[in-house]
Amino acid sequence: MRCPFCGHTEDRVVDSRESREGDVIRRRRECVQCERRFTSYEKIDIEPFMVVKRDERREPYDREKLMRGLHIACRKRPVSEKALDQLADSIEREMLDAGEREISSQQLGTMVMNRLKELDPVAYVRFASVYRRFEDVEAFVKELHGLK
Repeated sequence: MRCPFCGHTEDRVVDSRESREGDVIRRRRECVQCERRFTSYEKIDIEPFMVVKRDERREPYDREKLMRGLHIACRKRPVSEKALDQLADSIEREMLDAGEREISSQQLGTMVMNRLKELDPVAYVRFASVYRRFEDVEAFVKELHGLK
């Protein structure tokens, strides 16, 4: 592991801890040269999921892209970063449990909307308005009535 401060490649592990879910190990490290401490995280590297788009293109699943969409939907809403991380984790867990290496963008969008509906109804409507591509006000109003 390369020290982020001096670039030296030797360090020693000071402390290791597993996450609550047991899927990530957090390690506190100390550089042998500059003696500064830093944290590294180890996560199991699994085969990437492929997302099948509406036009049949396939692209690798990107958690950062999912998080960007969630941040946009939840902008100026009382939703914590931790809640968004947990939402993304639950989606990834569901994809893993399905046992498939591909998921359609429609399935992924539905999973996001179902969780957002429980988390924050306003964020749900924001996400749905982009995801479902509402063409007119009537479709948007119909979705709002479905929330009540």
